[in-house]
Amino acid sequence: MKTGNRILSGYGTTVFEVFSRLAAEHGSINLGQGFPDDRGPPEVLDEAIRALRDDSNQYPSMMGTPALRQALAAHAQRFYGLDVDWQREVMVTSGATEALAACLLGLIEPGDEVVLFEPLYDSYLPIILLAGGIPRLVTLRPPAWSFSRDDLAAAFSPKTKLVLINDPLNPAAKVFSADELALIAEFVLACDAYAICDEVYEHIVFDGRRHIPLMTLPGMRERCLKIGSAGKTFSLTGWKVGYITAAPALLQPVAKAHQFLTFTTPPNLQSAVAFGLGLETGYFTGLAAAMQAKRDRLGAGLERAGLTVLPSAGSYFIIADYGATGFEGDDVAFCRAITIEAGVTAIPVSAFYAGSGSSRCVRFCFCKRDDMLDEASSRLARHFSRR
Repeated sequence: MKTGNRILSGYGTTVFEVFSRLAAEHGSINLGQGFPDDRGPPEVLDEAIRALRDDSNQYPSMMGTPALRQALAAHAQRFYGLDVDWQREVMVTSGATEALAACLLGLIEPGDEVVLFEPLYDSYLPIILLAGGIPRLVTLRPPAWSFSRDDLAAAFSPKTKLVLINDPLNPAAKVFSADELALIAEFVLACDAYAICDEVYEHIVFDGRRHIPLMTLPGMRERCLKIGSAGKTFSLTGWKVGYITAAPALLQPVAKAHQFLTFTTPPNLQSAVAFGLGLETGYFTGLAAAMQAKRDRLGAGLERAGLTVLPSAGSYFIIADYGATGFEGDDVAFCRAITIEAGVTAIPVSAFYAGSGSSRCVRFCFCKRDDMLDEASSRLARHFSRR
């Protein structure tokens, strides 16, 4: 029989599914997958219920409901000082992953080069390859997860169509500095390229840091596509409501890709997200503070268990180096061992590299209940005390 798509057929079951199945099989506490276990803001849930009952449930505009697009433009002004035309520069998608797909499929032509930073989110490469793009990787290594001018010079070229940046970065929990962003912008301008900015964790940054959209830098307003996620901002990952902000000339080809992907997104969820984006600033600062407290709680527990915790500047994640525990296998073997023997599941960081990644680092997700984080820490401490 003829085979399926050769690019997608080359990918096995995702590492997240593999370890989630293993966690379920062994009754392990799953700190692998990145979704919160709370219910989200009650007032946002109530608005979704009201809209489902009282408003239209038919197709909304392909671009998104006017209410949500207006709320997104107001959000851009409120938090970043960006003047956004909601009618021409904002589009709603069915999740940030669909936003990424629409951006990449709408902008890449076969042979275009795309600069990425690894470790990277696992959907980036398959979409780029499906679009016919050629990945050019900038490899970030722990613990600094940084890069140099020479690193960018080796990746960018006259063939560069765009750079894809995830800030804050999953899985490394890195927040790009103003100097790093300025250097990226310099190369984007020099190569007459674009930037797709995956900023789904924009409101989850720690220790007084400030998220800086690349779009706000000089020369970047017309070259950036900014992607956000209601799932991350409101702890409602199952809703799959994402959005793109971009100049009209950039958004137009992306909208044409979007119309052949999901076309539109449930209108009651859009109403609820529009409501949520208008919440008082205390909601957004409170989200970051709550996640920072969970980061600190799990980090302290991992340190007590004998792991070396790397800095986490943003996102849901914390990276730990297990070298001090005495475990001699690679990160995949380590994650398998602690799932089966200790009853705690993490994700190997090497899974986020296209090439050769770190072999002693694993990613834990801390957006879980405090009692779950405490029990996971206790299980790991007991396990490694026996070694």
